This record gives sequence, C-alpha cells and structure tokens, in this order.
Amino acid sequence: MFSGIVSAIGEIIDVEMQGDLHLKIACDYAAQSLAPGASISCSGICLTVTYAAEWGTQGSSFSAQASTETRQRTTLGRWTKGTRINLERAMKLGDEFGGHIVSGHVDGTCTITDITPEGQSNRFRFRMPPKLAPFIAEKGSVCLDGTSLTVNAVEDHAFAVSIIPYTLKVTTWGKARPGDAVNIEIDMLARYVARLQEFQSR
Repeated sequence: MFSGIVSAIGEIIDVEMQGDLHLKIACDYAAQSLAPGASISCSGICLTVTYAAEWGTQGSSFSAQASTETRQRTTLGRWTKGTRINLERAMKLGDEFGGHIVSGHVDGTCTITDITPEGQSNRFRFRMPPKLAPFIAEKGSVCLDGTSLTVNAVEDHAFAVSIIPYTLKVTTWGKARPGDAVNIEIDMLARYVARLQEFQSR
C-alpha cells in the first residue's frame, strides 16, 4: 500500500524481454533496505523487487519483473534505458500519511493535453478513457504516475490538476509535456462504491 507521496526519482538502466519484461532501475535507496519481495511504486505501478545491489558510486539498483497485463495496461511497455520514473516505498505502520490510499494497481493511462502556468504552479489537463470518467470527481483524489493529486475540474472525458513547484522539482512532472501518457489509478473508495452500486442495481 502507498500514499502517492513520491520519495525518489529512479532511472531505467536496463530492459530485457525474457517471457516477461525484466527491468533494472537505479535509485538512491540503500541497497540493503531493498529486500527481495519488497513492493515499490514505479510511476504508480506496484512492482516487486527481485534483486538489489549497490550500483557503482551512483547509489543502488533493483530489479523487477512485469507481466503482459502490466505492460498492456500501463506506460511501462514504453520505458527504455534512460526513462526516469517516480518511486515510492511501501508504507509501514506508523508512517505519516500525507496523500491518499494508493494500491499501485493502475487502471489505465491518460494523456496530457495542456500545461498552463497558474501562479507559481502548473495546471495540467488530461484526456482520460471514457470508462474511467465516472470515477473522477472535482476535489476528489487521483493518482497519476504515482503522485497523489487533487482534481480541480472535470468536463466529460477530461480533467485538470494543479501541481505546485515543490512537486514539479522532486518528481518527473517538471519534465512532463503535452502528449505524454501517464498512469492513472482511480480513488479506491470510488472503485468500491461503483461496484456496490452495480450489485444493488441487479
């Protein structure tokens, strides 16, 4: 389980297809803290650490494996050597909870259509898959590329969020551009409310 508060930026240093997709990711987490089996949110995708080691003088690296389902549903299939991704370690009991409940189970991707300066922040507008539109609500929470954000506005199959300078600096959002695809995870509460209503309407 995660909170959507990014704690590091990782970089893809190796990608291999061997049945599943095998990734090697450089980061500044201590290698000894990355036990095999640990969960890490990689731009919103919950991946399991299969191996970790020191990586030269630049920090650590860890390996992870992604299934066909994950590649097809997320942006992970487009990652190449040099791709930078948002990282978050799984929460521990007693950790400060600063975002919202995030599972790391990505629902799909949406596309940045516009980025507009708004004060010192940037307002991002997204086009989302029609099937996810009912789950996005103004002032509700959404997880985009592993970042917990508040929805500012919703219109048909589009929505907008504002990202403050600090978040732009410590995540990959500062390099985002219109046309980029990002991973989206809808709010868990919205998911279960919709499922309950589905059964009640039968």
